[in-house]
Amino acid sequence: MYRIGELAKICDINNDTLRFYEKNALLIPSSRSESGYRLYTEKDKDTLQFILRAKGVGFTLADIRELLSIEVNKADNACADVKVLVDTKRHDVEKKIAELIRFQTSLKRLSDACCGGAESAEHCTILEALESNTDDVRHEHHHNEFGK
Repeated sequence: MYRIGELAKICDINNDTLRFYEKNALLIPSSRSESGYRLYTEKDKDTLQFILRAKGVGFTLADIRELLSIEVNKADNACADVKVLVDTKRHDVEKKIAELIRFQTSLKRLSDACCGGAESAEHCTILEALESNTDDVRHEHHHNEFGK
């Protein structure tokens, strides 16, 4: 049996994380000592490691709860049930990546259009682009005292 601090240390997390998983009904201590300490079994440790691995690949608490429910009742579920969860998560990640690439492209266009100099921001193309209703970004051209 492991006390909360022992299990947290073995799994390289803090006690509050264990309490959080308990509060969210993902991991329930197998028992409590006479003095009220949470006590976890080897099976609880395995469950915690399952939770941490699932979290590590991007599953939400709701996803993990569903995965644990399938894990507990493997005989009553099909591999297809698990695959649907994984494919849905993968699709969500692909959408986020596409969105991040759009952000990156837009930010690069904004940055490339700006001179980045010490001039006043009165005519900053980045600010102007963010203020406008169009996707057009005009390039800044500041002239120095020699007209160049």
